[in-house]
Amino acid sequence: MQSVDRAVSVLEILARHGEAGVTEIADELGVHKSTAFRLLGALENRGLVTQARERGKYSLGAGLLRLAGAAAGRLDITQESAPLCRALADEVGDTVNVAVLDDDAAVNVAQARGAASVTSYNWIGRRTPLHATSSGKVLLAHAPAAVRERVLAAAPTAFTPHTVTAPDRLARLLDETVERGYAVAVEELETGLNAVAAPVRCHDGTVTGALSVSGPAYRLKAELLPEIAQRAVAVAAELSRRLGYGG
Repeated sequence: MQSVDRAVSVLEILARHGEAGVTEIADELGVHKSTAFRLLGALENRGLVTQARERGKYSLGAGLLRLAGAAAGRLDITQESAPLCRALADEVGDTVNVAVLDDDAAVNVAQARGAASVTSYNWIGRRTPLHATSSGKVLLAHAPAAVRERVLAAAPTAFTPHTVTAPDRLARLLDETVERGYAVAVEELETGLNAVAAPVRCHDGTVTGALSVSGPAYRLKAELLPEIAQRAVAVAAELSRRLGYGG
């Protein structure tokens, strides 16, 4: 933890000064120059700092722009989705969430509950499995091939008797998700819970999130899911437009 704290302090020093040498950084951290040099080397290897060879001083690297861009994208989708989730939740009466891909899971970043929602559970920040949720299926269907292959090869967990775990069947469902433009989950994560989800795209057309509607199976009956899905598709398209997608 001390090394992590010191590495963050190095970034803060460079953010304050614009650039600094090993000696300056070591003095501010109160450590030996060799320690500061090791920290800078590790940060440089990850692209978080860069060194001007002719001056020997360090400055913040382009790798921070990549991290900042990812954070800004999540912030944008969270802010822009809030009123749309609220309106859709009021319309359908159930819970509306927006999730983004985080490694091998879907993480919910926005939520609105409708008047008919039977639970007050807060899904924001919760990591959910890609193969057993509607949002997860959307994200997995549009994920890089390496992510998709890793999940399919990892013997997915069965959360209920309805969870699809066979890799070949799951692969077909993902292809269907892309083709029809939405995903469904019928009691796959929890018994009695059904959901639909549609993709949310950023300015370049990349799927950056998934907007879902979920509720109890006795109200969100399987035969009604295609109709609910079309509402999710429409709202996801509007959210995509607000994020700059013109397709």
